[in-house]
Amino acid sequence: MSNGPVQDWATDFDHATDEWAADPFPIWDDLRERCPIAHTDRYGGAWLPTRHDDISAIAYDTDRFTSRSIIVTNMRPIAPAPQGIAPPISSDPPFHHGARRVLLPAFAPKAVDDLEPYTRAYCHELIDALVATDGAAEIDAAVGYSQHIPVQVIAKMLGFPLADADLFRGFVKDVLEGVDLPPEVRIENFGRLDAYLAAQIDDHLANPRDDLTSFLLQAEMDGQPLGRDHVHGTIALLMLAGIDTTWSAIGASLWHLASHADDRARLVADPSAIPTAVEELLRAYAPVTMARLVKDDMEWHGVEMKQDEWVLLPFPAANRDPEFMDDPDEIVLDRQVNRHAAFGLGIHRCVGSHLARMELRVALEVWLERLPEFTLADPARVTWSHGQVRGPRSIPMRIG
Repeated sequence: MSNGPVQDWATDFDHATDEWAADPFPIWDDLRERCPIAHTDRYGGAWLPTRHDDISAIAYDTDRFTSRSIIVTNMRPIAPAPQGIAPPISSDPPFHHGARRVLLPAFAPKAVDDLEPYTRAYCHELIDALVATDGAAEIDAAVGYSQHIPVQVIAKMLGFPLADADLFRGFVKDVLEGVDLPPEVRIENFGRLDAYLAAQIDDHLANPRDDLTSFLLQAEMDGQPLGRDHVHGTIALLMLAGIDTTWSAIGASLWHLASHADDRARLVADPSAIPTAVEELLRAYAPVTMARLVKDDMEWHGVEMKQDEWVLLPFPAANRDPEFMDDPDEIVLDRQVNRHAAFGLGIHRCVGSHLARMELRVALEVWLERLPEFTLADPARVTWSHGQVRGPRSIPMRIG
């Protein structure tokens, strides 16, 4: 990557490296033991807590840490608090409460239930396409399956053209994975996304319809219509985060089952166990690491933090902390006590958690029903994404 190799994860960490993407768990284990709050000068200065208690404390502390931008890059965010660049995830109190409340109806359990038949039918279509590939020695469960499901669901919810799916995947890569690119490249990448969203908003203003984009354009907060920049940022959040986090969770779950035959066989034999297994797979392979910015110079738990330094919040590391979870590195599909942080901690806990759970559950139910026998074709060829959303980007599999 462009920042060069890491010299010492305690003093020079970089979450955008191949090593982190491929297997971050030993890194977090090492840091918990010798340097629970690591630091790097990269990205203009950033901190990395690895213990659950520290990650949780920062996530809940809205007085000393701001959420006005949540993706660590070589640039500092230009959108000011309390709205931030992508409300509500980038918003500080008191703005955050109203911005989140606007979205709640669209992601309530009943609204998600209404989307389940569509999601299930689409998963079957994807499987039909995979098995119809004559003579194929292997299939790619990420490229051919997991990366399509949330794209289709979010596009339907927002009222965006379903034919633009490839564009969405490109935006995800540009914005969420290219975090170590030079600022001018990042600005160019954001420009393409901004132009696309502006065109979609203009179309919805001219032609209102029954979808989430039109709903946001007509919504009010504190008795006032949402500003266009508010709507723009929220749609960007839903499109990017709603896609990448969920396809990463689906892909990681399929990767696990392909490489753990007993777990795969157990869920095939008893599909009723899938909902509980989903929670454990979310805990073990939580895809999301969030970020905050330090509001003012301060000492925090023995370290000297400077204003506008980043703080990464690796929720996957919190889930693997042995002080928080018994046998954290064991995947126990029927784990009963499972207060995982896969959907975050604090006021920014994922508003779309019901939707993500539904998509992951349905994706596994359909796959295991249709393709009960599958293994990794070559574990060495599995690739993982870089940045703050970690999930497999290629999962070559043999079926049958």
